[in-house]
Amino acid sequence: MTAPAIHLSGITKTFFHGSEKKNGDAEPGIKVLKGITLDIVQGEFVALQGTSGSGKSTLLHLIGLLDRPTAGVYKLLGQDTANLDDDSQSDFRNQSLGFIFQSFYLIPYATALENVILPGLYSGKPHSELLARAELLLEQVGLADRMDFNPSRLSGGQQQRVAMARAMLNEPDIILADEPTGQLDSATSEEIIKLFHTVHDTGRTIVLVTHDKDVAQAAGRIIKLHDGMIAEDVMRG
Repeated sequence: MTAPAIHLSGITKTFFHGSEKKNGDAEPGIKVLKGITLDIVQGEFVALQGTSGSGKSTLLHLIGLLDRPTAGVYKLLGQDTANLDDDSQSDFRNQSLGFIFQSFYLIPYATALENVILPGLYSGKPHSELLARAELLLEQVGLADRMDFNPSRLSGGQQQRVAMARAMLNEPDIILADEPTGQLDSATSEEIIKLFHTVHDTGRTIVLVTHDKDVAQAAGRIIKLHDGMIAEDVMRG
């Protein structure tokens, strides 16, 4: 049996503020995730849904190797992430994961093309190869005539398209998106969701965080979080 792309078992995350000791007693901290057990198989399109404070973004950050769990087992593409040091974790993240965020995080003084190339600078691939792939990706997201534009000359939807192209540059196995339509109007949001389906059709696994019920309906599986726990896990269609 093929190992799941993402395997989480008993995952907890507690945030401590200031000293971990107070009056001689250990601070309890803020427990954001309270025992998440979850498998996501390769090729799934999963929406993590929940209200603010439910733990969905924290969970996505753990899946994306941007943080470590307080306890539990996390295996990514069959690799136990507890065995990865910071450098190995960074390399794994860059090779296997693509990130799309609500705020785009584009470099303002760089062109769309330069922004897309950025994740490949540490891959060791020839610049000509990176350039050709970045141009192809920008064409695929409908920005062939905007490659030399800085982000300030692009609409919000166009900036998110650049971010999606950037996430695909290193041909990652998994795309992680945190509220990718949060700053977009409804018509533009629909266009971005169509692009996610296009990406999903290439066989990529997608995990998308959203508080928007309509956006969540685009996924084939909806996992609802409440108070740091899985409240509902529904397969659609």
